Amino acid sequence: MGLFSLTQEIAMDLGTANTIITTEGKIVVDEPSVVALDVRTEKMTAVGEKAKQMEGKTPPGIRTIRPLREGVIADFNACEQMIRGFIKMINTRSRLFSPSLRMVIGVPSGSTEVELRAVRDSAEHAGGRDVYMIYEPMAAAIGIGVDVLAPEGNMVVDIGGGTTEIAVISLGGIVSNSSIKTAGNDFNADIKDYMSRQHNVKISERMAERIKINVGAALTDLGEDAPGDYIVYGPNRITALPMEVPVCYQEIAHCLEKSISRIETAVLSALEKTPPELYADIVRNGIYLAGGGALLRGLDKRLMDKINIPFHVAEDPLHAVAKGTGVALKNVSKYSFLMR
Repeated sequence: MGLFSLTQEIAMDLGTANTIITTEGKIVVDEPSVVALDVRTEKMTAVGEKAKQMEGKTPPGIRTIRPLREGVIADFNACEQMIRGFIKMINTRSRLFSPSLRMVIGVPSGSTEVELRAVRDSAEHAGGRDVYMIYEPMAAAIGIGVDVLAPEGNMVVDIGGGTTEIAVISLGGIVSNSSIKTAGNDFNADIKDYMSRQHNVKISERMAERIKINVGAALTDLGEDAPGDYIVYGPNRITALPMEVPVCYQEIAHCLEKSISRIETAVLSALEKTPPELYADIVRNGIYLAGGGALLRGLDKRLMDKINIPFHVAEDPLHAVAKGTGVALKNVSKYSFLMR
């Protein structure tokens, strides 16, 4: 991007857990959706990974905020400052003036008009001059490589941090969809609750996430792919004495059972609403899994056994929405489904 560029194009996957920004087809920002603010001035002191490292450790004068909850903006001011902070990360080189921003932002498919307006307003206040929005499952499908304009049915299940988005796509539109507020953050909460109840150990959100990454599973039998036990350190819930607890993947599969069952039910519900012709296409093409939740060990096999349709995990599930949003940015005139 040159010194005299008048317009800068950025595509943003504004997620509950992580925000990913691409420009010119490259991922330039991949940071946690966290911002740290000065309590007195409400000015930003850190954003992204730096702010996440401050969670649970801040003095009284600083507070860390996750501006998005369940896929939508919960704190408008914090979200605006966070977006500004991420845009500054891209624009590190000196310029004579700030460029005009053309943006495409991924939003949950279950968003209301009020929630869409909140995203648009946040982006405009952060410097966006030309703001488009795209539903996340549509962006995920594009990022996976599905031809969303083709006259055939494709189903995408995008398991993010705050929401799971399920959509049947055909001819550039979402034919049927289901958006539920059960996703990665709920997996973390389930793990945290389980460790407290079963092992009497108190753990943080970050430790719950590390357990999910290291031994998270959707099946109690992973065969040769089974990970080794993960050692968890924390204080005893009653005595506050230090504890060292080994956790195996079977335990985590049991504690995630209810949340995964809710996702199964939502997929079946979306399939029920699907027209027969498109249903036949989905059975033939399989169902695509995207988002961080798609990395849960054995999830594709469990869903396939339950629903009798093949499930394919995207090649890069964490970045599928961001990549698709980037493709949409380059094809604004071609994709009539983009919202303004």
